Amino acid sequence: MSNFRNVTPVLLSGGSGTRLWPLSRKSYPKQFTKILGDVTLFQQAALRFAESSAELAFARPLIVTGSDFRFVVTEQLVEVGVDPGAVLIEPEPRNTAPAVLAAALHLEKQDADAVLLIAPSDHVIPDAQAFRAAVARGLSAVAAGKIVTFGITPDRPETGYGYLELASVPDGSGAPLDLSRFVEKPEAERAQAMLASGNYLWNAGIFLARAGDLIAAYRAFAPELLAPVEQSLDQAQADLGFLRLEPKAFAQAPSISVDYAVMEKAPNLAVVPFAAGWSDLGGWDAVWREQGPDASGVARHGPAEAIDCSDTLLRSEAEGQVVVGIGLENMIVVAMPDAVLVAAKNRAQDVKKAVDLLKLKGARQAETLPRDYRPWGWYETLVLGARFQVKRIVVHPGAALSLQSHHHRSEHWIVVEGTARVTVDEDVRLISENQSVYIPLGAVHRMENPGKVPMVLIEVQTGTYLGEDDIIRYEDFYHRS
Repeated sequence: MSNFRNVTPVLLSGGSGTRLWPLSRKSYPKQFTKILGDVTLFQQAALRFAESSAELAFARPLIVTGSDFRFVVTEQLVEVGVDPGAVLIEPEPRNTAPAVLAAALHLEKQDADAVLLIAPSDHVIPDAQAFRAAVARGLSAVAAGKIVTFGITPDRPETGYGYLELASVPDGSGAPLDLSRFVEKPEAERAQAMLASGNYLWNAGIFLARAGDLIAAYRAFAPELLAPVEQSLDQAQADLGFLRLEPKAFAQAPSISVDYAVMEKAPNLAVVPFAAGWSDLGGWDAVWREQGPDASGVARHGPAEAIDCSDTLLRSEAEGQVVVGIGLENMIVVAMPDAVLVAAKNRAQDVKKAVDLLKLKGARQAETLPRDYRPWGWYETLVLGARFQVKRIVVHPGAALSLQSHHHRSEHWIVVEGTARVTVDEDVRLISENQSVYIPLGAVHRMENPGKVPMVLIEVQTGTYLGEDDIIRYEDFYHRS
């Protein structure tokens, strides 16, 4: 078993961002937000697997994500001092099966005995040390050729999770057990009976296995995935430290979850029971539960106040925007600067319906946050009119926007924090706090932050068209078109 002590975490970092709307959206899914605590769920996942022990040594993580989030993942890893081993860029979302296979094939090329720990990056596991111990307990099964999954000891008859049926009732040791079958999300009465039986665990969707054993399972049960994913990986292109999977081949891979494609069919699965706490934060009711409600059952975040409320989540995501609940029972209230969710707590799973409705109406709030994150920093619109727009722009130290021009708008920049290096055609100058510069329509320009602290400026745009697609890029450090 000593050969299998080294484990590479594979953090899956895609997602549609619908279940925790309006905080989580397609443009910035929940794993990148600070839902619980001072770090994001993605950062929590990376830190969870950054500490090794005598029984278990974690390699640098492999990240699988989409092109829109490639700079987000690297920036967030830098913030917590984690160095990624590789970042694979999916050309388009194809669910988890192609992503897992790409990771397995990539790691097997480097080490024939590579062991992968495949984990979504948006789960909450409060006791990281206990989970690392559970991973270590699974290594004996991996050495025996098993694919290991982790089953969460249920503490309620949950209808929102899939289950794992075990061949026997866990004895409390946490040792790997044989899996009988996967069970779909049950109705309430069935969930109650499963809880009482003692041999059902929640399916956490976390897997531990040798890369070779995973690939063999794909070859046996999902052979239609192998050729397109292998071709996509073989033709992958390196780009600024990322590895971009080739898009045409990847698009030929069926869009299917790894559970359906492989795990529910493979005969060599074992389950490690885990009883120290876990949540996939699959709805605002789960956030309420994990946040730790007070004696009245009220959980609050941000500037929020409760008067005679019970079993309620009150959450404000904007400084200066106060949320006050009066006489609320079993409610969810989440306030963003551009959208407010008010829902019965037992309807948390219906938040997706709100997103679908807003998409049908063409509302920007359905998928896009008011704050737009870019590789150089972020911006948000403060005021938008028919022929003008006011933005706040924050540029990271050492970062720069592309060299660009516009057909339909001119811009006025006022620096309010830090110092900007501004290029306007042939003129390059430093602009300090409370100084400004005018960018005429058609001028070739660039904004850079040469300092060691974030640079903040206010941009006033005027023109006949203010869309983000009115950008002609001449040079870009981040290889954007």
